[in-house]
Amino acid sequence: MALSNLQQRPTGSSRPLIPQAGLFDFLAQTMRYRDRTLELVRGLYDRYGPVVLQRTGVMPLVSLFGPDANRFVLLNQHEDLSARRAWNLIMGRIFTNGLLLRDGADHRQHRRIMQGAFHHSALREYVERMNPHIATAIKGWHRRGRAFHAFPAFKLLTLDLACSIFLGIKLGRQAHRLNEAFEASVAASMSLVRLRIPGLEFDRGLRGRGFMIDFFGSLIPRKRASESPDIFSRLCHAQSEEGERYSDEEIIDHMIFLMMAAHDTTTSTLTSMMYELARHPEWQERARAECRAFDREVLAYDELGQVPTLQLVLNETLRRHPPLSTIPRVSQRAFEFGGYEIPADTMVAIYPIHTHHMPEWWNDPFRFDPGRFAPPRAEHEQHPYLFVPFGGGAHMCIGYRFAEVQIKALMYQLLRQYRWSIPDGYVMPEQQAPIGKPKDGLPITLRRID
Repeated sequence: MALSNLQQRPTGSSRPLIPQAGLFDFLAQTMRYRDRTLELVRGLYDRYGPVVLQRTGVMPLVSLFGPDANRFVLLNQHEDLSARRAWNLIMGRIFTNGLLLRDGADHRQHRRIMQGAFHHSALREYVERMNPHIATAIKGWHRRGRAFHAFPAFKLLTLDLACSIFLGIKLGRQAHRLNEAFEASVAASMSLVRLRIPGLEFDRGLRGRGFMIDFFGSLIPRKRASESPDIFSRLCHAQSEEGERYSDEEIIDHMIFLMMAAHDTTTSTLTSMMYELARHPEWQERARAECRAFDREVLAYDELGQVPTLQLVLNETLRRHPPLSTIPRVSQRAFEFGGYEIPADTMVAIYPIHTHHMPEWWNDPFRFDPGRFAPPRAEHEQHPYLFVPFGGGAHMCIGYRFAEVQIKALMYQLLRQYRWSIPDGYVMPEQQAPIGKPKDGLPITLRRID
């Protein structure tokens, strides 16, 4: 739909015009969005209010702010909004046909098949398999030098864990190449120049996807020939009620997306959590005392609920640093929100990172304060869509429970074995989109506890 249609009041309509941001706002958002997401969207909200129109080169963009907007978009009760069309524009050529890039009945069918891999019985088994792997991986972290870089260490570890649990394999020499492929693919989803020109970011992302297609494709014959509890095997043997099975291409598309989501977002949260605990040693010591009160080196799945301080710290980290700062949709048909009519074929976006920092809802929102999630304060319970680090509705992150237990299992062992710190005055240079991460790898000092 032409932009002018968004700016014209329908004949006989009393609805007001959507406030329109200026060209400077759009240019600033386009050029600096990765690093200054929160600052830019706060500026839009402060200047224009909870519904804002912007010009883009592809289609009009309407930004919606606040927990009511989150509920409207994520629940999508009348199916006015398409996740597939939005994400296809952003990452369709990189993460083709992943679960996030599906709508309606098609999305529900594919999600049902995968959900078995995230039930409690499966999570219990995953934790049992993860614990010894984590113990081996972190054992020598303090010997890597004074400036230990947390982000790449977490990235490699979570990739190894995802390969073990989702693929049922142990990575060897291909670990570094696979990690590079995921990094390049995620970065390409934010590329401004989407041409396959050698040396450019988008071309690196497409080459990364090509490597992953070959990697996962080479494993399919073995997975089809035998059955194992990993999700790769489940997809290879899944059948519809009519007896139809996934093609090799469908399996590869799902695995590329799931593997990216399983380790990239978890790495983001682990790194941010490490940073906040270094900045706030009182919370680090409180969480450590809780973990060291147990008389065992690892916790089983059913015991991970017995570390409430760790859960508070995790929630506050997800509030301050949600891995996915922005959630886009495209309107399938015209709809009304906040007294404004938003036409079909419009990009519609909500921003968890903004909602998580609204002073209307959170007390001193830029302060790291895990206690805000504990009774009697429980600030997040003021609105069911105020705290949305994993999205919500039909497209709520299918692996959020897996992410939580993995983070707590890993942090439990780290806190028992290490103390860590950052230099006075250090502020982590953070990239906030497409997935949050430190631009310097987060250098910290690790000291082993005797």
